[in-house]
Amino acid sequence: MRPTESCRRYIASFLTAPAPKGKRPLALAAACGKGRVVSNIRLLLLFAATALITAPVFASGPRTALGIFESWGAFRDPATARCYAVATPGASAGRASVRGYASVGFWPKSRVRQQVYVRLTRARSAGAELRLTLGSRRFILTGNGVHGWASDARMDAAIVAAMRANPSMVVESTGTDGRRIADRYPLRGAATAIDAAALGCAGLRSP
Repeated sequence: MRPTESCRRYIASFLTAPAPKGKRPLALAAACGKGRVVSNIRLLLLFAATALITAPVFASGPRTALGIFESWGAFRDPATARCYAVATPGASAGRASVRGYASVGFWPKSRVRQQVYVRLTRARSAGAELRLTLGSRRFILTGNGVHGWASDARMDAAIVAAMRANPSMVVESTGTDGRRIADRYPLRGAATAIDAAALGCAGLRSP
């Protein structure tokens, strides 16, 4: 499934505006379903999350959906020769100000694989610790504002291994308003989506 042009325009406004309230996700469903009722809102939000991974929105053309697995999706971006698994939070503490997501990316031509990235639903305070918790394991991410990355490839690998072994993942910090940020991701389907992303770029060799 690929978003139509009208769907893309709606997604662009959906992403750049404050987090929606009330029935706005249903409007997104209508725009992306050509007027029909679309039951899988999470699928549409995954398409929306793919637009956040690069800027400007959809500038490099449509992504190819490799599969939707529970709350995770796998996509390939032909323009930049990369693949990634992506999900939006299942729950967040407080009202979100931006659309958050977590992704695991592969750039085979740059020899980058399973790179972990998170986008918080609210900007964190300068100097506030950014924690990613998976079961009994806790990882301190780097980044600023709403952005967070693993500090190196070894941490990427450790996070992905822990994702495969746990039912959920929580990303936490303190917002600029002093309130707690906590974005929780269910991990059912995450391992399959990561594998699909890896397979989707398996034929692209590094230089």
